[in-house]
Amino acid sequence: MHTSTSRAKARRADGWIVGPPSPTAPAVRLFCLPYVGGAASVYEPWRGALGGDVEVCPVELPGHQTRLRERALTRIDELVDALASALADELDVPYALFGHSLGSLVAFELARELRRRGAGEPRALFVSGGPAPRLPRTHPPVHEASEAEVVARLRMLGGLPDEVLAEPELLGRFLPTIRADFAVFETYAFTPERPLTCPVVAFTGSEDTDVPLDRVEPWSAESTGRFEHHVLPGGHFFVHTARTALLNLVRGELTGPASHHDQDSRRTVDQQAPFRR
Repeated sequence: MHTSTSRAKARRADGWIVGPPSPTAPAVRLFCLPYVGGAASVYEPWRGALGGDVEVCPVELPGHQTRLRERALTRIDELVDALASALADELDVPYALFGHSLGSLVAFELARELRRRGAGEPRALFVSGGPAPRLPRTHPPVHEASEAEVVARLRMLGGLPDEVLAEPELLGRFLPTIRADFAVFETYAFTPERPLTCPVVAFTGSEDTDVPLDRVEPWSAESTGRFEHHVLPGGHFFVHTARTALLNLVRGELTGPASHHDQDSRRTVDQQAPFRR
């Protein structure tokens, strides 16, 4: 068992989790994985929004924001292997995983790798705006394409501000990391394995043309446990624009009655009403 002080030192040493540890032991730790080009800071607004029992742990990948001097990883196997090792001392309480877009695939493979290592499965696996892992990619790969093609793909997704995409010098700072992230996603190959047993909670944007509902629904095949699919208002980055509704659903899953986590094979598609932040 590690004290809060030793855990804080470990976090600073390896850099995978950004932010201070909870002063008291949480009921569950939620590890949050970013999208292509994203950083741990995208989950900073989540801190405190899920209640005191849930410790939000934003994950920073090598080559991103606070780890810019490190080599960005380009293969999901090396990324998951390194991340699973880094999280070993963080699994002294139940954990859950949340990933958006690319992060959903990383979260899924991380759950499987942690199970292989004997750490057990997550309390819940949240997959947001990401295609089910068994499905083929639908877009031509861009991780080795021209800068113009990468920019066109980013514009379609809407993940970077126009001022970044329009400024060559600024874009040049981010492009190597963005290419590496696209490589992780575009070279991913699903390997059949025993299904998970934990709840899988999926989210789709109602106007997301890049990852529509029918590419998210097949996540139901990846666990024998309960599956829920919530459709939230917005495009691919509803993770920001529909944050309040999203956090309400995540909080309900993690802090609801214990029996909620034990229901078997309930398959739902839940259309959320539009709302204002």
